Amino acid sequence: MDAIDALRSLWLQAGLPDEALGFVQLDGADPVLPSSFAVGAAAQSTIAAAALAACELGHQRGTGRQAVRVDMAHAALECTGWFSIDGRVPDLWDAFSGLYRASDGWVRIHANFAHHRAGALRLLGLDPEVAQRADAEAAMRGWKAIDFEDAAAAQGLVATALRRFDEWDATPQGRALADQPLFTIERIGDATPVALPPLAEDQRPLTGVRVLDLTRILAGPVGGRALAAYGADVMLVNSPHLPNIEAIADTSRGKLSAHIDLKSATGNETLTRLLGDAHVFVQGYRPGGLAALGFGPEDTARIRPGIVHVSLTAYGTRGPWADRRGFDSLVQTATGFNHAEGDAAGDGKPRPLPMQILDEATGYLIAMGASAALWRQQREGGSWHVQVSLAQTGRWLRGLGRIAGGLAAAVPDRTPYLETSASGFGELCGLSHSAQLSRTPAGWTRPAVPPGTDPAAWPA
Repeated sequence: MDAIDALRSLWLQAGLPDEALGFVQLDGADPVLPSSFAVGAAAQSTIAAAALAACELGHQRGTGRQAVRVDMAHAALECTGWFSIDGRVPDLWDAFSGLYRASDGWVRIHANFAHHRAGALRLLGLDPEVAQRADAEAAMRGWKAIDFEDAAAAQGLVATALRRFDEWDATPQGRALADQPLFTIERIGDATPVALPPLAEDQRPLTGVRVLDLTRILAGPVGGRALAAYGADVMLVNSPHLPNIEAIADTSRGKLSAHIDLKSATGNETLTRLLGDAHVFVQGYRPGGLAALGFGPEDTARIRPGIVHVSLTAYGTRGPWADRRGFDSLVQTATGFNHAEGDAAGDGKPRPLPMQILDEATGYLIAMGASAALWRQQREGGSWHVQVSLAQTGRWLRGLGRIAGGLAAAVPDRTPYLETSASGFGELCGLSHSAQLSRTPAGWTRPAVPPGTDPAAWPA
């Protein structure tokens, strides 16, 4: 399936008007990055869907439709997540993250957070204060891959065994996802259409839309960043007690950033107040986590009738892994991509995709789903729930087909697509947004700032 067919499929599933597809132009073809998968088409089609859906909401608000153009090389490079701060390109992977040989296969450990790293090392029988990577590699050889995966999951850690596609498909979780759609947009309550501010022809299509972004790692923050690029007021809400990764400098472009402690009565009240004036609520915490604090989908629909609530999970909402934590690299390993790329390379060594495309594509599906649900809300009323997952995005990526000789592709020069701006982290150089809007150019007017920089209040 090429990128335009992929876009049509996304558009059809979102229930948006066919005539809008006449306003999109997609340039380029796979391979654009070294992969046997259509990662360029995945990047281009989801970014185009996010931009076009925002523009369609703008049209619903009374402006003319505008053309959207996305270049595949630009889109793919944007999805690599490359950035630098004051000329330094951060190393985003902890020394203990990565693939380990087990006695009967491979295991991938995600150790970018200190508590996950310490937990994995203790499970291996090691002292987190003194252990070296070589110690962890030696200890893993005494484990069977699935046994370590199960033991890690039982302790709330993040590690997965390497599987082939057919092995994943045969698991209970693989079977649970097999008949599920890529995403869902479901009406969950009654409400009148929520009034949006008037929109002028020269304003970006999401101007006046208020988004609460309660996400932390990559997919969710990418979705919020895309909504900000199309004009939304996006407030990133972080807990003052939870760690972040350096990628937050890049994914915070265009956003306000506030600290709220939801485990305190004051924090709960603050988020309730913000929610009362919001249009979109995006959350990527473990399943049930926010519901336990009073901010599940039904809760937010009760507090703010007409809300669009977006939920992100790793492995979907059905099956034995529905409550399991996960990140892009782990989902790639568990569901078969690492094995498939290694097999295509012919050396038998598992290898990752050239970017965290499950995160990135899911992020743009979040942005598309939010705009599509708002479009429905404006026409039909109601409160809405959008659901996406990394594993379902992976299954969709498989369906785009394989690229013969794709691993031999050279990485394009990113220089023409870079932009530099001042930020609260230092001078930030990153990829400009690849969706080109003909009338109201997309981009970020607010600088990236560290968590807690802004007050927990909507701008006047």
